Amino acid sequence: MELYRGAEYTVNFVPKLHIMTVLPDDLAQKAVDAIQRAAFTGKIGDGKIFLSKIDEAVRIRTKETGSEAL
Repeated sequence: MELYRGAEYTVNFVPKLHIMTVLPDDLAQKAVDAIQRAAFTGKIGDGKIFLSKIDEAVRIRTKETGSEAL
């Protein structure tokens, strides 16, 4: 219970999970579909999916770049 300006409110926080992954473009839609199937409840808090471009990837140990670094 929270008290705000003399009124009591029940605050129900929804647990959050942050997943970040980098994968080749040809797998992006499959990943989005899988996340949507797994996360969907139809209720507030189902979440959001953000897609961003990654310009380059470099594996430090082997110096591989691009998709080979993934």
